[in-house]
Amino acid sequence: MHRLRAAKEKGWHSIKAEFFDGTAEAAFVEAVRANIRHGLPLSLDDRRSAAERIIATRRDMSDRAIAECTGLSTKTVGGIRRRLNGGSSRQEVRLGRDGRRRPLSAAEGRRRAAEALTARPDAPLRQIAKAAGVSVGTAHDVRERLRRGEDPVAPRDRGEPRQPVGLPVGLREPEAPAGESALTAGERERKSRNMSARLQSLRRDPSLRFSESGRELLRWLFLQYQAKAKYPHVVENIPPHLAATVAELAIQCSEMWRSLAQELEDRAGRAD
Repeated sequence: MHRLRAAKEKGWHSIKAEFFDGTAEAAFVEAVRANIRHGLPLSLDDRRSAAERIIATRRDMSDRAIAECTGLSTKTVGGIRRRLNGGSSRQEVRLGRDGRRRPLSAAEGRRRAAEALTARPDAPLRQIAKAAGVSVGTAHDVRERLRRGEDPVAPRDRGEPRQPVGLPVGLREPEAPAGESALTAGERERKSRNMSARLQSLRRDPSLRFSESGRELLRWLFLQYQAKAKYPHVVENIPPHLAATVAELAIQCSEMWRSLAQELEDRAGRAD
């Protein structure tokens, strides 16, 4: 609006414009998304107002998708949705940032994927994912769980606390005693020293030091170790409008490490 008005006041008869093919509601979402990335940044009140309008007109749009286009945190968008819905944020289906519609609970989609894999065990994962209405990553996780004889529905989708991924025996940390929900400062320090000692041991191993792939693995591990130490400072300074994007990338990185851990654990089992 402002650029158009300025062009008129300058006496221009034409301007460069981008045509958008969609509904007025969809166009508003794209306009908000564009305006938090260039020009004068929208104020917090403007972004909250935009989120309220999007929630009212696009009720199936997920909190994360709305947060990404308005520059708010997912938690803030969830709070706005609950306020507008009288304390409830329940959705049966959500529209993600990739444009795909998914059920709010992933349990049913995982069960459909398990049924499809049971009926067609050799089918490509993309076909299974499309048939079940889940992501390819979810279909892959379901297949691996079925291979291990586990429930295809992940604990987090059953409402259970998330468990740390299993690691090869030589890299596992001792389990915390029953009833101990958090580590003390001394225990965290011991864990950190233990991790540092293991990394140094790997660094001295000739089979890793004198191969390109080994050195690459060492770089990955040391970067993770350094990131762990700097984690609080970095997280505190992530801008709110980037929180959802960084969170998604962090999840993708964790999935890569989970796959690596599982592959190594399987290899260690075959060696035994």
